[in-house]
Amino acid sequence: MEMILLFAPLVGSIICGFGHRIIGEKMAMFVSTGALFLSAILSWIIFTKFQGEGYTISLFRFIESGSLSADWSIRVDRLTAIMLVVINTVSALVHLYSWGYMDKDPQWKEGESYKPRFFAYLSFFTFAMLMLVTSDNLLQMFFGWEGVGVASYLLIGFYYRKPTAGAAAMKAFIVNRVGDFGFALGIFGLFYMTGSINFSEVLDPHNAKELSKTTFQFLSWQLNALEVITMLLFIGAMGKSAQLMLHTWLPDAMEGPTPVSALIHAATMVTAGVFMVCRLSPLMEYATFTPNFIVIIGATTAFFAATVGLVQNDIKRVIAYSTCSQLGYMFVAAGVGAYGAAMFHLFTHAFFKAMLFLGAGSVIHAMHHEQDMRNYGALRKKIPYTFAAMMIGTLAITGVGIPLTHLGFAGFLSKDAIIESAYGAGTGVGQYAFIMLVIAAAMTSFYSWRLIFLTFYGKARGNAHTHDHAHESPLVMIVPLIVLAFGAIFAGMIWYEDFFGNHWEEFFGSSLYANHDTNHVVHDAHYVANWVKASPFAAMLFGFLMAMWFYIWSPENPAKLAKQQNSIYKFFLNKWYFDELYEIIFVRPTKWLGDFLWKKGDGSFIDGGINGIALGIIPLLTRKYQAMQSGYLFHYAFTMVIGVAVIVTWFALTGGSN
Repeated sequence: MEMILLFAPLVGSIICGFGHRIIGEKMAMFVSTGALFLSAILSWIIFTKFQGEGYTISLFRFIESGSLSADWSIRVDRLTAIMLVVINTVSALVHLYSWGYMDKDPQWKEGESYKPRFFAYLSFFTFAMLMLVTSDNLLQMFFGWEGVGVASYLLIGFYYRKPTAGAAAMKAFIVNRVGDFGFALGIFGLFYMTGSINFSEVLDPHNAKELSKTTFQFLSWQLNALEVITMLLFIGAMGKSAQLMLHTWLPDAMEGPTPVSALIHAATMVTAGVFMVCRLSPLMEYATFTPNFIVIIGATTAFFAATVGLVQNDIKRVIAYSTCSQLGYMFVAAGVGAYGAAMFHLFTHAFFKAMLFLGAGSVIHAMHHEQDMRNYGALRKKIPYTFAAMMIGTLAITGVGIPLTHLGFAGFLSKDAIIESAYGAGTGVGQYAFIMLVIAAAMTSFYSWRLIFLTFYGKARGNAHTHDHAHESPLVMIVPLIVLAFGAIFAGMIWYEDFFGNHWEEFFGSSLYANHDTNHVVHDAHYVANWVKASPFAAMLFGFLMAMWFYIWSPENPAKLAKQQNSIYKFFLNKWYFDELYEIIFVRPTKWLGDFLWKKGDGSFIDGGINGIALGIIPLLTRKYQAMQSGYLFHYAFTMVIGVAVIVTWFALTGGSN
């Protein structure tokens, strides 16, 4: 069953990508989609029936070189089972949704074949992510890690005729390679210090504890081995999960088709970093600096992305920055040691974020591919099913529920668990995270409801013809929204106790590790003050009321405020000028260096040198040697006689010895 689950998407991808000319486009798409639904069903079977400790299925010997030994294996434990459900469920629904969304795509000419390639890329993306989460060693994980990078490049740049799509794909690929370099160095360091990259050894708490006592010298510094290794590994997670400083690729990834956005943001790619940090929990538990750094980065990312999301006008970019912010929440939980809460939010987030993206795609489909929310308005009656789905997704992400209870939408329970954990950590960085996350929760509520109000309420704006012809999406696009709605409503309430209850360790088994000598976060989180537990709800309510005031009661206020606070507005609108800063610090110097090496190094020095020798020195030498060639036989005979005389003299004087 596990092998079928893992390789079904790969088989579907190969058949769809290479066999569509034989079996036809429709059949190829059907095979690809069917393979994903098969994997999804098997994933739920494993998740619901999983009991006790994990197990490993060895497929074949992967690498055997010196002391390096790694099998290609399928590791199945609770952490894997959760990720299997997330990945395959969302991917299967995205495949089904794409039947409607990608039909008659205006980016392609009449008669062009593009759908089999799209479905093949989706399936390959899924397989690469499955390869990552089922890995039993860091090398296998790295292969899956790079696989999702390649697949994301192909899908983000799927509309290859658009220069912006190509640039976005390159940006995603390059930024992720920066993080991946850190990840690779972390793997090298771990192997150097422990002699193994297999999880059975490197994730042994005893070995992690011993590694925390080990130092190595770098130049004149004595560095703690575990701190350096965990920091390098987290840099990899920063790139893949779009955390601050390596986040710039994520909003640009919206250049790909909307189903791709849903898959990247809800189930694959960005969740890999969170999964990796949780998988490496034994290492993180015995590190000191790295977990605190993770908390700071996560909290700051959540705040940063929320501020940018406030002023975005592209419907997909609003949701994209929402993803970036929510990933910050997950890293905060992992950083303070509440790994179950991090996985809980990853689990619930997959449902409502996929629904929000697919709902946005349905809006875009209805509005003939218009993405600017300023050209929407009054759509709730024209696309009622999409409106209902977007409302449920918004209620989930903003955290609507009954305070001080476990009754509410999915995000209400999982997000609150993280905020309570941050406060319950009782550390300075925990307090910082608590404040930033509560503020981010208020802003999340504001921009989420802003999206709803601008899209579905008020008066119709923009092209009147587009509004007149707006229509509900076909059933094949609505069904995935209905399925995801159940997860967005009930997932939090059903699995709260398992993920974040007092017996969360029993649920996760050995897949997660908490050092009981130092980690009491989950226990303490349950006993924080009521005002702490109620603060996310208060923040949500504040954001909702502000959105009502700005976009329903006084719709002229946003323009007035933007004009009054123009510098802050531009600061947020330009994403804190990170792109401009990186342009100055990295892009321009790199381009200058490349241009210099090309024109001066290659052109002037290498080509110029060769041309100079060929056109200058060689002709000069030719002329000099030419002067020595008289053409008279007696001159050459005389030269030979002189040469023989010199040789004979040399032998006479030296006796022929050296």
